[in-house]
Amino acid sequence: MFRLSNLLKTSIDARPSRVLDGAIVIWNFTNRCNLSCLHCYSKASLDSVDVLTTEIIKQTIDEFVQNKIKFIIFSGGEPLVRKDIFEIALYAKEKGIVTYLSSNGLYINNSNAQKIVETFDYIGVSIDGDEETHDMFRGLKGSFKKSIEAMKLIQKAGGKVGIRFTLTKQTLKSLPFIFELSEKENFAKIYISHLVYSGRGLENLAMDISKEERIKAVKYIMDKAFEYQKIDNDIEIVTGNMEVDAILFLQEIEARYPYLVEIVKDKLIAWGGNSAGRKLLNIDSVGNVKPDPFFPQTIGNILEDSFTNIWNNKKNSILENLRMTPRKLGGSCESCEYLNICNGGSRSRANAIYDDLWAEDPSCYLELIKKSQKEI
Repeated sequence: MFRLSNLLKTSIDARPSRVLDGAIVIWNFTNRCNLSCLHCYSKASLDSVDVLTTEIIKQTIDEFVQNKIKFIIFSGGEPLVRKDIFEIALYAKEKGIVTYLSSNGLYINNSNAQKIVETFDYIGVSIDGDEETHDMFRGLKGSFKKSIEAMKLIQKAGGKVGIRFTLTKQTLKSLPFIFELSEKENFAKIYISHLVYSGRGLENLAMDISKEERIKAVKYIMDKAFEYQKIDNDIEIVTGNMEVDAILFLQEIEARYPYLVEIVKDKLIAWGGNSAGRKLLNIDSVGNVKPDPFFPQTIGNILEDSFTNIWNNKKNSILENLRMTPRKLGGSCESCEYLNICNGGSRSRANAIYDDLWAEDPSCYLELIKKSQKEI
């Protein structure tokens, strides 16, 4: 994740930086879901059956504490379909772990909104654009209104809520709408994810935007971040699954605030780019541990081995390669001057297109930017 707003505020306004001394786990607690979203990486459906028991989950959370796992993003499927989800989240909070909920919002209502706010430190609700686009993308008419109502209920209960949005050909035109909606409703965060080729996202590869469209979209996002910083708007902007965004941001800093270039560059190098297998991991609904939710290979299963053994396995070549700084990669990454910032981007996309985990990220748009700069 590239925390664009946070970096701006800590660099321009000299606010204290938020440093994560530990790792984040995105945990798909269930593969059950009431929607059939086109880009779903877990191919969730209501027909799925929960495999992980409350006891096994709690045992794993105990191990998280020993292994400096500081955040759990509760995901799915739709995590709120699990009856024990509040018990699990509260257990994690008691252990000092920050709890985030990633939801479609359709199970949030008057009877549970307050409990959700008391249980989760932040709630991210998936919104795919305006009403027509969202309902089409989610496969359910009326889902947009229900999700927005859910977000307002969270706000009313005193919770922090934001939008989760994925860039695709179908949703691209709604990008300005997402910002307008957040400004109007005073949502706390906009998380914009680039498409990763996995699950239905792999089956629907044609829905991804072009590199030219991606650059234009990211520049729009950057402009909004700089605008919010100037007017002191506290809506947080974060992009995900496209670490090259940080390099475009550095170039924007050079154009707007040249005296900050070295400061920002040092912060970006310290951030380290793609953190899969290093400061980020995923546990899926059947207990498989992966470096990120989209990763094509598992590194173990908590039903077969302890999380501690899996996460600290020094003989696992995948983890060893992912934890190199910078990573040893092929293609355009091999000689790229910015590899120590982005760390090569998504290994899942590289594998999906080139059948090679250590190839360049096929969605990287840096070469296109360099080309356009030479032409100017």
